[in-house]
Amino acid sequence: MRQEQIIMGTPVIIEINDKEARQEFFDEVFDYFKYVDEKFSTYKDTSEITAINKKEIAKDTMSDDMKKVFELSEQTKKLTGGYFDIVTPDGSYDPSGLVKGWSIFNASEILKNHGVKNFTVEAGGDIQTSGKNENGNVWCIGIQNPFSQKKEIIKKIYVSDEGIATSGNYVRGNHIYNPKDKNDIIEDISSLTVIGPNIFEADRFATSAYAMGKEGIYFIEKLDGFEAYMIDKNGIATMTTNFNNYTKQ
Repeated sequence: MRQEQIIMGTPVIIEINDKEARQEFFDEVFDYFKYVDEKFSTYKDTSEITAINKKEIAKDTMSDDMKKVFELSEQTKKLTGGYFDIVTPDGSYDPSGLVKGWSIFNASEILKNHGVKNFTVEAGGDIQTSGKNENGNVWCIGIQNPFSQKKEIIKKIYVSDEGIATSGNYVRGNHIYNPKDKNDIIEDISSLTVIGPNIFEADRFATSAYAMGKEGIYFIEKLDGFEAYMIDKNGIATMTTNFNNYTKQ
């Protein structure tokens, strides 16, 4: 069973291949993403993050989920040497660089808690995989050509129980910046795809590594349990040492 809804301004796609799949499982996951959108969207006047930015809510009175995201964001900032920061150039908070992967991971845990073993949860191209696909094989995920408007796939990877996240400015424009120089527009790379032990880890490090520009691939290379595939502005690909392990079925 495969279902899709537009939430958080992006397609959210859930595919479950277990015989025990129920509509209630899909509904619960979609409802969770709607909750996340209502709480963390910087585009919604009614969201908690908007209220925080308007100073209508003090940081010490934030909800537990908001406190957790701020805590994880600070942790990620330290782990990346400052290349991840939810403080935007105008001084407001925007945790979206962490929230998407975090929410996909949490949504996957909802399915696992229901005993679901074979599924994918995707939001905006970032994916958590689990188990096998409908043919009993590991999941095949495509990496998109950042220069093509037709969603051309230039590389296929085969994964099971991993998270895959891609960062780039080719879809939404220059929305990722270098926190160490907020006037620096990242132009030397077009996309960076990271495979990690789960989508939360893959997503937060993909965002951080992209902000590093061409040096980001070397940052991922040093992380245990992670692989990456980078495409620069000239269309030249660079991959980490063991990335090719994921290109074989």
